[in-house]
Order: sequence, then C-alpha cells, then structure tokens
Amino acid sequence: MSGIIGKKIGMTSVYSVDGRNVACTVIEAGPCVITQVKNQETDGYQAVQLAYGERKEKNTPNALKGHFKKANTTPKKSVVEFRDFREEFEGMVALGNEITVGDVFKEGDFVDAIGTSKGKGFQGVVKRHGFGGVGQATHGQHNRLRAPGSIGGASYPARVFKGTRMAGRMGNDRVTVINLEVMKVVPEKNLIVVSGSVPGANNSIVVLEK
Repeated sequence: MSGIIGKKIGMTSVYSVDGRNVACTVIEAGPCVITQVKNQETDGYQAVQLAYGERKEKNTPNALKGHFKKANTTPKKSVVEFRDFREEFEGMVALGNEITVGDVFKEGDFVDAIGTSKGKGFQGVVKRHGFGGVGQATHGQHNRLRAPGSIGGASYPARVFKGTRMAGRMGNDRVTVINLEVMKVVPEKNLIVVSGSVPGANNSIVVLEK
C-alpha cells in the first residue's frame, strides 16, 4: 500500500473523456518527507513513515525535534505510517527523501481518501439518524415533531439496549471514502484532482492511499 498526505483545497468539476461533468475534490498532496523506515528485521513489519506540513519549532516537543533531525528535515505537522510500501518505490525509500504526488499517483488510478468529517455538535435523531418524526399527527402530539419516541421496553428488558439510535454528538469522525478516480495530477503544483467528495472541511488534512 502506497500513499501520501495532503490538504483539502476545495471542490470543482471537470469533464470526463465521455463528456460527463464530474464533481471533484482538489487536494494539495505533498511533498512529504520520509521520517522513518521500518523493516521486518527490526520492527517485525515493513512500513514507511511520511511527514507533511510545516510546524513551528517552539511548539514541537523535544522528542519530535530529535526524530525529525534524524531525517534531516524541519518539524512537520502531520505524520502518517504506510505499511508495505509498494515495490516500485524501493529505490526512493530512504530516510530524508522526498515523495511527491507525481511519484505515487497518475491519472486513471483509484484511491481511498481518509479524513476527519465536519463536527456538527449535539444533534437530534432526525438530523443524526434520519428519523421521520411524528409528522402532523394528532392524538395529543404537541411540540414533538422531531422527538425520538419510545426507546425501551417495560418490566422486560427494564433497560435501554446498547446501540439504540438516540440524540448525541454528530460528525468529527475518521471517515474513509473508497475508490475515487484520479481525474488529474499537476505535479508542478503538488495538486491532485479526484472524483467525488472527500471528508472534512477545506484546509483539513487528508490521507490518500492506493
């Protein structure tokens, strides 16, 4: 599995080869620095750790300063580990090397995008789970149009089952969207355009996996 770290720029649309207007997300992917290389002998598995985005030195813990210094790079904001980096990168995998979007992806590839969805705060069951509410029902309904209704039994089971869909915090979760097609790659500007939407707000961190 190979991949890269990036930042969501925003959405646009492009025309595919068959003339369809496809909604797309623009991502500034990389350049990323290799800050650690793990192998079977020392770590029990093969992996490459990539780092992306500049971080102020004064806000970086000393342990991380030393970690980045080993790779001969400045402190970075995001660090992600990619297991079993593909064989075609064998010559490039070395501490301190730089990985760009053009090294990993090309037009026509399919990628998975991982991001943190927008937080929406504490929400009720209609917004959070798609409940229909009671509509304009009669029989004494008053100000209960978006209420959840009954949530449990009586003397048996005498409790509310775990996992019952109720009101609560919504969003701010790690979300993976799979099989997004790479519509365009602009290596000189570190940009990649993928079909469909990607989790998170603009300028949020996105991980692309191949």
